[in-house]
Amino acid sequence: MFIYLFMLLRKALDRAEHSRRDAYLATAADMVELERRMQSLELDR
Repeated sequence: MFIYLFMLLRKALDRAEHSRRDAYLATAADMVELERRMQSLELDR
């Protein structure tokens, strides 16, 4: 049961992180800034 709850929590946190990253990338002013932001997110992993 705890494993199931842990998996649900992890899935919810992953979705929240994806939404946060998508919002950050969506606010880029142009393609150059978008590329820079994408690279910076890749380096943070």
